[in-house]
Amino acid sequence: MHCSRFSFALLLGLLALAPGFAAEPKPDASIKTKAVEATVTLDAQIKADPALAANCLAEGRKWIDKQAADAAKEFKEDKELFRDGPYSFGRDYSVRSIVADRYVSVVRGDYMDTHGAHPNRTIDTILWDKAENKRISIRPFFTETADNGPTMKAMLKAIIVSLTAEKKKRDAAETATDEWFKGLEPKLLKIGAVTLAPSTEAGKSSGLTFHYPPYAVGPYAEGDYVAFVPWETLKPYLSAEGQAIFGGSRPKGDAEEN
Repeated sequence: MHCSRFSFALLLGLLALAPGFAAEPKPDASIKTKAVEATVTLDAQIKADPALAANCLAEGRKWIDKQAADAAKEFKEDKELFRDGPYSFGRDYSVRSIVADRYVSVVRGDYMDTHGAHPNRTIDTILWDKAENKRISIRPFFTETADNGPTMKAMLKAIIVSLTAEKKKRDAAETATDEWFKGLEPKLLKIGAVTLAPSTEAGKSSGLTFHYPPYAVGPYAEGDYVAFVPWETLKPYLSAEGQAIFGGSRPKGDAEEN
């Protein structure tokens, strides 16, 4: 069926106006060369907080600058690596939760395509204190977070229970093994990228969610995993600050996003 250039343009215009059709968000920083195309994108909630936006954007710019420099070096050494076009990188920052109108959990997702067997991605998280305008850790919410201490051991045990249950739901129980979980350790920097989970109780967090990209706790084909640890499990280890921010239950919709 013949379609004129005008009618094709009209069709695209109608699609753009259709419900559910949304254009890709415009990057907040980008680089494009013969060797690399790289972008950084912040979601609207982050942009609404100037200090948080500036912090994330500064980090993101450093990241794409490094990818561009590395790609330029490879391009100079072997242009054949780029026969299918430039490498592609993307970093997205999105708000996961805001607790007590103070603690903002941000998920940072990186996408990388360097013309390997398949693209890859990684996940990290940021906990932002709006009162102090700085990044913090979850340490203040617990009485102790020593490596291999009681808090971290309880946390890891609950994470493995959550991951095992999620793998069973995905018919992937055969990978719920010590071999796949060996990269997780009862240490704050080795247990996984953590966020404060939203709650059915306003201003509270229902617990902790730990985010794992492909390969972290399962084969690439299984994709990402999110482990949920309810605050009640961690109640014996909470500090006064922790007791103040945790409460309620995990919203059903949040659990279904796993």
